[in-house]
Amino acid sequence: MKIITRISTYWKIQFIGWITTSLYWGCSAFFSGNFIWKIGMADLILDVSIGITLTHIYRNFALKNGWNKLNLKMLVQKIVLSVLVLSLLYMFFIVGKLYLVRSFILRSNPVSFLEFFKSTHLQVFITGTRLMSIWVLAYHLYHYSRLEIETVKENARLSIIIKEAQLNNLSAQLNPHFFFNSLNNIKFLVLENPDSARRAIDLLSELLRNSLNSNIGRLVSLNDEINLVKDYLELEKIRFEDRLQIKIEINTDLSKHLILPLSIQSLVENAIKHGIEKRKNGGFIKIKVEIVSHFIKISVQNSGKLSREITDTGIGLTNLRERLSLQFNGNASLEITEMKDETVMTTILLPVE
Repeated sequence: MKIITRISTYWKIQFIGWITTSLYWGCSAFFSGNFIWKIGMADLILDVSIGITLTHIYRNFALKNGWNKLNLKMLVQKIVLSVLVLSLLYMFFIVGKLYLVRSFILRSNPVSFLEFFKSTHLQVFITGTRLMSIWVLAYHLYHYSRLEIETVKENARLSIIIKEAQLNNLSAQLNPHFFFNSLNNIKFLVLENPDSARRAIDLLSELLRNSLNSNIGRLVSLNDEINLVKDYLELEKIRFEDRLQIKIEINTDLSKHLILPLSIQSLVENAIKHGIEKRKNGGFIKIKVEIVSHFIKISVQNSGKLSREITDTGIGLTNLRERLSLQFNGNASLEITEMKDETVMTTILLPVE
């Protein structure tokens, strides 16, 4: 049985970064003609060890104190002080390493450690400051970017949760409103036309069944919505009889497109309530669905006049506007316009997805 140990990205970057740095210095010494293989190998091993040890200690210290969760503004002073401390430690360790390696391999001490330190410490300190600055800034920039990404993801997740809650709340308002109006219609038929009332109850039962079988908080196919509207209009036709003329015109494949449930039905219900119901001779309702410039255009045209009551009040249209805005991020629209010959047209534009 083979045991495979995976090396984390952090350790891969540590080894690759410090080995590359040490090899660069070794190559510089090699091409300058002052290269000794034993010293070069010892420098490689010790340089990598010192670099990794110092930065790993700093990483653990930063994680323990929660520095990786701070923004860059709060980190500036801590980074400056940390780079200074790391550079000083790096200077002492590297200068000591250089002196000991050369003393051990060359077996000669032409100068004392203090003299060697004085002659080399400044150059090593500058090199250490450069290296530690790059490492610390890269480390914190990585965590800062991760923090920003997590913040964006969390905000997006909360936004989706809020949107779903709003849609569910609006949907919860809409269903009772729809069925209350339908029951109100049946009430008028019970005494006047019992046979029609029974048919109306059957239709309402079918509407209720379809509603319970679908998730009103989600999109439904345009075909399902049109079938719902047809049942609803048949229910209204029983009540209005010849006072209601209906025409439905479809110029696209209904099965390919999704729509908010009860959206067209809300427009039709609004047309009945504010148009047909208020006219002694009734009127007509014309529903048209087509594709126009990458948008699904749904228009409901009805007999009647445009009034403030239609545009500013009532659950149906107010609810629908909010649902469209939430579901399609402001890319959908709903407009009501008054046309000639006492006709009102309500139009929904939805982006084709």
